[in-house]
Amino acid sequence: MNYLADVGALARKDLLLELRARDTLPAMLLFVVSALVVFHFVLPAGSSDLAATGLLWVALLFTALLGLSRAFAAEREQGVIDGLVLAPSDRSAIWLAKSLATLAFLAAAEVVALPLYALFFHHVGGATVLAVALADLGICAVGTFLGAIAVATRARDLILPVLFLPLAIPIVVGAVGASVVASPGRYLGFLALYDLLFAVVCWASFEYVVSE
Repeated sequence: MNYLADVGALARKDLLLELRARDTLPAMLLFVVSALVVFHFVLPAGSSDLAATGLLWVALLFTALLGLSRAFAAEREQGVIDGLVLAPSDRSAIWLAKSLATLAFLAAAEVVALPLYALFFHHVGGATVLAVALADLGICAVGTFLGAIAVATRARDLILPVLFLPLAIPIVVGAVGASVVASPGRYLGFLALYDLLFAVVCWASFEYVVSE
């Protein structure tokens, strides 16, 4: 129970900071809207659903990366990451809270992005929505973990994309597959397995990351 209370307090802190500063979410919204508008004009008429879905995931992936790059920005800029690490709570609570806060920002951006995609390209089906939800879990779990690694380096803005994008390839494959095939079950199962595997690895390993 104390663990969940710690996670809730940390996630609430991140959400309140964003409501006051408005640094992350407006940038994510502007980026994803701009990307979809550009893709609408550059994609040739008569292109396949696969091409349009691929462009959707390019936009969503880089929007998520924009949010992930800001996940530990407040702690880095104010020098309080050491205080969080030394707090009398399980350090994995930091990872889970950051993941939940980033998930909230990403979901808010997708509330705008998916209707816009449906307007510009084609209808968003239930399989696509479910694929987005499962992909978001994996993106936030892995991206937050890697963000904690990158924040300790001088080239943090370069390290995070270099580490994150290769690990996000299976997410894109699963999400695009689930969006375009008639029977998306195996792709959705693949995304769920990815989420479970990496969530367990990140949760168990986070203490060692922030201890270094």
